[in-house]
Amino acid sequence: MQFKSEILSNQEIAPAYWRIRLSAPPSFVSAKPGQFIMVQVSDSISPLLRRPFGVFNTGTDEQPWFEMLYKVVGKGTALLASHHAGEIIDVLGPLGTGFDQGSDDEEKLIVGGGIGLAPLYPLCKELTQKKSPVRLFVGGRTQADILCLEDFKALGVDCHVATEDGSLGTKGCVTKALEQHLDQLSGKAAPYVCGPHGMLAAVARIADARQLPCQVSLENYMACGVGACLGCVTPGKNHSPTTPDYRCVCAEGPVFASNELQWRS
Repeated sequence: MQFKSEILSNQEIAPAYWRIRLSAPPSFVSAKPGQFIMVQVSDSISPLLRRPFGVFNTGTDEQPWFEMLYKVVGKGTALLASHHAGEIIDVLGPLGTGFDQGSDDEEKLIVGGGIGLAPLYPLCKELTQKKSPVRLFVGGRTQADILCLEDFKALGVDCHVATEDGSLGTKGCVTKALEQHLDQLSGKAAPYVCGPHGMLAAVARIADARQLPCQVSLENYMACGVGACLGCVTPGKNHSPTTPDYRCVCAEGPVFASNELQWRS
């Protein structure tokens, strides 16, 4: 659905990272973890296209709102950061397919970094309400890339942090911590991941080597968000120069089983 949304708050929570809360129609609170929205960041024709954002959190039927996390990296996000409480923006969504929450006997291993944590928070929220065992592995280059950790801890999620420079948590890649945990785990497990492409590819390979079900949420650039322009396609598992196999991220995803995609280094 398309609707006008009032900005309730818009705050910088770390260098270049922002958290925005917006009003929403009551039906929006039923958005599934992993779905996204397309936001018109300006009333002018520049930038012309909407920008995609994951849904970080939602309110209640009595107080409907939703939150997004975003990083200022270009004109569109810079314009969004310039908006203040009380201003109105145009929103399209929720869009796409969300996470399949799997079976109750699996430990849910949530892996993310940066704004990739946004769609993982509502997933953790629902999983913990169902009493599923949940463990979060969050990584970043520096401490500034580790966002909203207290929100996850408040859910009762066991959190492991790794930064490449060692400024917070263990030093190194968070995927190493994931592998170490899997080495010690005797029961079933299912990774869920959203973040940079390298992180997605690494977790997909770890899951494939251990024959684990794994779901990934892609952050491809999108123009329309509804499958009309095909600008966000990604290679499927059977793709080759002679046999094209593309998956439309906005319409078929953004969440996919990792073994349905082709991973490149």
